[in-house]
Amino acid sequence: MDFDYLRYLKQSNPAFQLLAADNAPLILSFFHLYFIKDNQRTLTYGELTGSLEDYLHHIRESHGEDLYPKSASQYIDDWSGERSLYLRKFYSTDNDEPLFDLTPATEKVIEWIADLETREFVGTESRLLTVFQLLRDIVNRSEHNPEARISLLEQQKETIDKEIQQIQMGELNVLDPTQMRERFFQAEDTARKLLSDFRQVEHNFRNLDRRTRERITISQASKGELLDEVFNHQDEIHDSDQGRSFRGFWEFLMSPGRQDELDDLLSALDSLSELNDALPESILRRIKFFLLEAGEKIYRTNNQLAEQLRRFLDDRAWLENKRIMDIIGDIERKAVNVANKPPPQREFVSVEHAHPSVELLMSRRLFQPQVDISLEIDNILNGNADLDLSVLYEQNYIDPAEMADNIRRLLSQHKQVTLHQVLKRFPATRGLAEIIAYINLATSVESHLIDRTQMDNVKYKTEFGHLRELEMPRIIFTR
Repeated sequence: MDFDYLRYLKQSNPAFQLLAADNAPLILSFFHLYFIKDNQRTLTYGELTGSLEDYLHHIRESHGEDLYPKSASQYIDDWSGERSLYLRKFYSTDNDEPLFDLTPATEKVIEWIADLETREFVGTESRLLTVFQLLRDIVNRSEHNPEARISLLEQQKETIDKEIQQIQMGELNVLDPTQMRERFFQAEDTARKLLSDFRQVEHNFRNLDRRTRERITISQASKGELLDEVFNHQDEIHDSDQGRSFRGFWEFLMSPGRQDELDDLLSALDSLSELNDALPESILRRIKFFLLEAGEKIYRTNNQLAEQLRRFLDDRAWLENKRIMDIIGDIERKAVNVANKPPPQREFVSVEHAHPSVELLMSRRLFQPQVDISLEIDNILNGNADLDLSVLYEQNYIDPAEMADNIRRLLSQHKQVTLHQVLKRFPATRGLAEIIAYINLATSVESHLIDRTQMDNVKYKTEFGHLRELEMPRIIFTR
């Protein structure tokens, strides 16, 4: 952090420029109110300009009409322009209205300003314990010696057994109110920073995609080699440190057991009287939905990036086909010119070893109609077959409306559910056709999605009552 580096940051870094901007109080207070406070990931152009108009009206009433003379739309254009990248402007595939989101630089500035506020209570014990726990986890989980790992687990087991004995003897060691509040504030601060990091994670994914697509754009490789580059690009994004970390987070968050555990923990917090003054305004009360929303946005962003790569490949193939059609058209035009003005020499094109094959009409075989088969049995006797014909009248009918109602009943309690959770609540008893019907529902509604990177084992009963288990990609139903 020397003089030249800081001077370079002042000229090029959006966060530094935002801190030095004349209207920084307006920008930061507005962004915090409408993006950070309610964890709003994106706003449309109409929503953003309408909210800014109301906010400017409120400020002008309190501090004078001449404080911020521009209109809301002009400020939005300035903040999302090339000179001041405080907002990211983009378009979705299903809407022509532009969308806006905070850039990672703006998020960092707001987080830094929030940390400047004087805190009445700063916990140190819980942070020190967190440091020790992280260091202990790094050392213990990186040990390759089985005997050493077993020894560490035995020590942990001994500590747990000792604590159980103390509880059985009546010595219950619980947290005092100060320790509870300290750990609660640290969990809340960590959760808030985690939500703040999601914009940086999405920005990193976009940078990875941009660099690889630039390499593909300037590539002169063939179509097959270009396909190989596209697939390698997908592997590069998913196998990067950022991709592996996010995939681990998403797997952890999508686990039904982890979601139930988080619900139980948040419900238990409501019963603690020591936290009554901090819980109502805490972000932890809605942290599950905030994390799911932020993670789903990044997941959809990755899918959109893959779709853009496929479109890029389709454009390359279209250009190749267009070039072929131009060549064919040029040949046809030259053929027409030659037909109207033939060359003076009789032979102007020669093809070596061209011998046409001759097939005479009379060399073909005559048509022979097919002989009809006649049955020589005069008397046909009625027979008895040992078959159960009742199966023909007991066919299962799959009602998609009933399945959609099952999904809606679970989504009324949860923001999203997997097919595994649906079948756990409403078991499939009509065979594989019922599973296929659920898959059809997932593909016919845009809000539902299929995660092909995760596999679930779903159980169903056949029409004969036999229990079967099927491994399939994870299907997620959302509101």
